Amino acid sequence: MSSPQVTVERRIAAPVDKVWAALTDIEHGADVIKGIDRIEMLSEGPFGVGTRWRETRRMLGKEATEEMWVTESEPRTRYVVEAESRGTHYTSEFLLTPQGDDATSVRLTFGAETGEQGGLKAVLMKAFVTVGAKGAAKALAKDLADIAASLEEAAPPEGQGPRSR
Repeated sequence: MSSPQVTVERRIAAPVDKVWAALTDIEHGADVIKGIDRIEMLSEGPFGVGTRWRETRRMLGKEATEEMWVTESEPRTRYVVEAESRGTHYTSEFLLTPQGDDATSVRLTFGAETGEQGGLKAVLMKAFVTVGAKGAAKALAKDLADIAASLEEAAPPEGQGPRSR
């Protein structure tokens, strides 16, 4: 049984290179995305296929830690992250589309696939997935908003020099 996919999209007022750098700076993700409590890197080297980490978030009042890894990467264009937890396989795809020189559209698609289930368990899982999809969409949109805020705050207003801090 597979869940429906959830897709959120956000226009970020920053060039694609800066957006890519922010999205792929996994090690510092908890500094930018408020929904992440901490990240533990499990691999070394630059971001790419094989990059692995543990990400801890608080969900439904409980701490949850998942191990994640990059399975596809096309620099400045897209990457795919996967995870396994309690019989469910999760996939997240980040797709970046430049919008001129100073903006980027980021589309994040998240899906989950569970093993074959039948009877009442399948019905209950389908109901849970439908409710969970709404919560996932809200959380993913918040993550993208946090990334956008970090990049857009760093940019000086049009026609002005760098901000003093």
